[in-house]
Amino acid sequence: MKGAPQLLRGLLFALACNGITALSAASPAPDFVHDVAPVLSRFGCNGSACHGKAEGQNGFKLSVFGNDPVADFEAMVLSGRGRRVMAASPDQSLLLRKAVASVPHAGGPRMREGSREYSILREWIASGAAYSGGGKAEILSLRMEPADALLGFEQHEPLKVIATLSDGSEQDVTWLSIFHSNNPALAEVDENGRVKTGAIVGQAAVMGRYAGAIAVHHLSIPRPGAQAAFEEAPHSGAIDRLVNANLRRLNLSPSEKVDDAGFLRRVYIDIAGRLPTPAEARAFLSDSRAQKRSLLVDALLESPEWADLWALKWSDLLRVDRRTLGFNNAHAYFQWIRSSMQSNLRWDEFARQLLQADGPLQENPAGNFFKVAKKPGEMAATASQALLGIRITCAECHQHPFDRWTQGDYHSMRAYFEQVKFKKAGDEEALVSEGDPKVLHPRTKEVLRAHPLGTPKPEADPEGDRRRALADWLVAPENPWFARNIANRIWAHFFGRGLVEPVDDVRATNPASNPELLEHLAGSLVRGGFHPKLLMREIANSDTYQRSSVPNSTNASDEQNFSRSSFRRLTSEVLLDAICDVTGVPEKFAGVPKGQRAVQLWDSEQQSYFLKLFGRPMRTTACECERSASASVSQALHFMNSPALQSKISNAGGHIARMVASGADDARVVEELYLGCFARMPSTTELADACGYLGARKARRQEAAEDLCWSLLNTLEFVFNH
Repeated sequence: MKGAPQLLRGLLFALACNGITALSAASPAPDFVHDVAPVLSRFGCNGSACHGKAEGQNGFKLSVFGNDPVADFEAMVLSGRGRRVMAASPDQSLLLRKAVASVPHAGGPRMREGSREYSILREWIASGAAYSGGGKAEILSLRMEPADALLGFEQHEPLKVIATLSDGSEQDVTWLSIFHSNNPALAEVDENGRVKTGAIVGQAAVMGRYAGAIAVHHLSIPRPGAQAAFEEAPHSGAIDRLVNANLRRLNLSPSEKVDDAGFLRRVYIDIAGRLPTPAEARAFLSDSRAQKRSLLVDALLESPEWADLWALKWSDLLRVDRRTLGFNNAHAYFQWIRSSMQSNLRWDEFARQLLQADGPLQENPAGNFFKVAKKPGEMAATASQALLGIRITCAECHQHPFDRWTQGDYHSMRAYFEQVKFKKAGDEEALVSEGDPKVLHPRTKEVLRAHPLGTPKPEADPEGDRRRALADWLVAPENPWFARNIANRIWAHFFGRGLVEPVDDVRATNPASNPELLEHLAGSLVRGGFHPKLLMREIANSDTYQRSSVPNSTNASDEQNFSRSSFRRLTSEVLLDAICDVTGVPEKFAGVPKGQRAVQLWDSEQQSYFLKLFGRPMRTTACECERSASASVSQALHFMNSPALQSKISNAGGHIARMVASGADDARVVEELYLGCFARMPSTTELADACGYLGARKARRQEAAEDLCWSLLNTLEFVFNH
């Protein structure tokens, strides 16, 4: 009979599932689901480096992280000609012999014979290798003990993972749990759940995972030693109070307030994406008004450069990609983003228009979002990452290794976009939402209804265009992620790192470094009607934002608590524009009108060696990680040796040539270069040294001025925001 092997296999599996091959109900025999699968996960057998990889290992394949227990049971018990599990002779089972490496095993010995985990496997085999014995209590939740801790440098702490079961009992599952630290530099955790702190101040989170459930331990590491001196300004707002409370807990003193020149350069870069001109710098530095900083913040937030900068940021996230969309569609998509920023469109409305776009693309260019993210699953993952800060891509195939998201969650989000289609109408293309497509769980074949992450499963899909229901949920003030994601991204823009970092990896196992502050920022955004400039104004006017980058004796190692301003390399476009501004020689991009700034470029495919070298993203994903802000040797060599840079410095129509030709004295030349590069006047020593250099080279004065400009451009003070 052709179907006999399949029938026999099905019968054997049915018998095992019903526990017929197990011992009597009076004997608490181990089963595969509740006892064996956790052992396989604990020892990495179903990891991607072992039998969980796509092709398996040496003929034996398990599902990644045990997300498909039925298939794993079949592979263990019914495949391999019965050699892996031998109830009649348990000790000869290949599973046990491989586990202790009594026969060759590429993974080496994973456990000791007679150990607790070995005994579970052996007893399971000896009792009949049941899939599920039935009647066993299920896991309702996990918790870590302790849930929170305050540890000093180089200290140890053992953690326990406790499972709460459906029968009301609790079980210590530490020995079968998998542990992971979100910041190993601050706190490492070994396979037994023992935490060891390093010598860096900050916060870390340690995850414990067991049987698909997770628990989190929150750890704070204060600076050892005497209590840090701390003075709170009487006018401190909510941001400063929340940041300072955290600094006190960590025994850190904040750095001094940055001087006017440092604030000027920083706020121009962060809000307008450019350096102030020498004239703007002189005007601000000579302004004696007490409120001049807040007035400058207001003016910059209303400048067209603000819209340019945030149009660029959203174009990265939403993937304005000419290769995928074509020139016309990509340009129209960008123009929609840019006009949304320029018109101060509320960002909740921006998200709603994006998600609900329909009709002809020429009239509704936001619909190109669904064209660049081609498949419904990719649409769901891109929207989740960009608008919620949540990564669900890996849950397409298996449970997220560090979060609660399952395949069911991924494909339920995917269901919102299954109706999306593109249709041709003559030369035009239109986005439509039609039909009532069903989405099946790829493993269980269960029908999945469209429902948002973290919400109960509904009985039916939303009526009409499902995306409208998703948009309603996403932008609702009570949504647990949208406002926090936007607030966190804005904070990261102004400080170089988010309260949740990476900004698009929000999960319980990667908590905010200051949860109370994130709640306040999100609340401010909601109360302000999702107008981002209100929150940006609050941030830029805070003492926290206006701190110096110069560390004090307590905060030199602080990287995540905002006790001082951090050094951040200028992004590729801002840096190129800064060079052009200092030298007075605009960059000419092919096919783009003369004078257009790099920040205004909509096309990520625009050819530019400089932009590529300094980390411009390709926009192939919605990941913030595509844009690189790291420094490299190649970048340093480019600044020191680039003919293109030299040609700007020595250009006959550039600032330097014009200053020298105007007859400006040495002091004026030096001041203009310092104001252009650093937004500050040179110190007495710097002025004397630079004037001495120019004075000794009167016969080659322009060349000497070019040398001075080149040296300033090659400083960290120019290349970095600080």
